[in-house]
Amino acid sequence: MAYRPMTQPTSFPLVRNVGYDGVLITFADTMTESSNRAALAFRNAIDALQWEGVFETSASLASAFLRFDPLQLPHAEIEDRVRQVLNQQDWYKAPLPGGRKLWRVPTVYGTDLAPQLDEAAAAAGLSPTEAIRRLSATQVRVLTIGFAPGQPYLGPLGPEFNIPRLKELNPMVPEGALVLAISQFVLFSGPTPTGWRHVGQTAFRCFRPENPQAFALNPGDEMLFHAVSRDELESLRAAGTDGAECQEITS
Repeated sequence: MAYRPMTQPTSFPLVRNVGYDGVLITFADTMTESSNRAALAFRNAIDALQWEGVFETSASLASAFLRFDPLQLPHAEIEDRVRQVLNQQDWYKAPLPGGRKLWRVPTVYGTDLAPQLDEAAAAAGLSPTEAIRRLSATQVRVLTIGFAPGQPYLGPLGPEFNIPRLKELNPMVPEGALVLAISQFVLFSGPTPTGWRHVGQTAFRCFRPENPQAFALNPGDEMLFHAVSRDELESLRAAGTDGAECQEITS
């Protein structure tokens, strides 16, 4: 079946084909608060339209993706529809989707549970105490979920935390590890090697396969990782809880 290739605009947002049945809408070539906001809001708007023939959507750090059936929805038609929605508003300033949650998660920074806090603080030009103060006070957004089931990329953090990844892999970090690089956190959903610095440890489980909703978090949710002592975290674990508090974001 012949179809018309999507044209390539000279500025963002870009609308491009991904294979035979995908459309990628890219709002920037780097992640910023506004490009992630645009990706989340645009994806939510497409979901609300419930186009027949579109059977999957997702959002990444600065892009939204649509997967569709080209037999039901020809390429030229979906391109036109996508561009019409793009022209409806300034997506970089669009409201974030409703139903988002704020999670407050007890976190041990440093100690042998998170042994690279001091190294990360030095790379940011801060003392460990000041790094903990800033990291624990920063409310971060679930920018996207990926790499492993339910695993969030979180940010943005302050520019001082735009530190590079490690040159060599951490051989293993545990479930609930809070790691840091390039002005973002990742909260690990399972034990894995990583090139990011392990700066905090939580008891939070991102992936809960025993629950009807296996992913605890959704893109657009927000998180605060407030500092607690190691004894407090161990008490939570002994009680079989992660200590997290959750509330709906109303604005």
